[in-house]
Amino acid sequence: MIEVVAALIVKDGRFMICQRPANKKRAFLWEFVGGKVEKGESKEQALVRECREELGVTVRPDALFCDVEYEYPDTTVHLYVFRAQITGGVPQKLEHNDIKWIMPSEISLYEFCPADKDILAKIVNEL
Repeated sequence: MIEVVAALIVKDGRFMICQRPANKKRAFLWEFVGGKVEKGESKEQALVRECREELGVTVRPDALFCDVEYEYPDTTVHLYVFRAQITGGVPQKLEHNDIKWIMPSEISLYEFCPADKDILAKIVNEL
């Protein structure tokens, strides 16, 4: 099982989604910014590092929004989604194909990674 962190970044009623690049598994699907927790890192430290690497921003992780386990054909992930605030920088496409800010009502317009299904349902009910 791989531990993965992701950021739920909300601004003006919209939340940030990122499109996976062509060279990665699940290419062109939408997801939340984040990635694997490395050995010796806390989940919050991993989230700060991933946001810096993938978006060029500094974030402050807030409370855990939810966590889910999902079994893909090639791996099983335990995904921890934290609410987070951007405290420095402007999001850039350093690793992703695209970045969007969407309303919860627009979720159905995008094809997300399967592991995000329950997270998206929670967003619809709580944002």
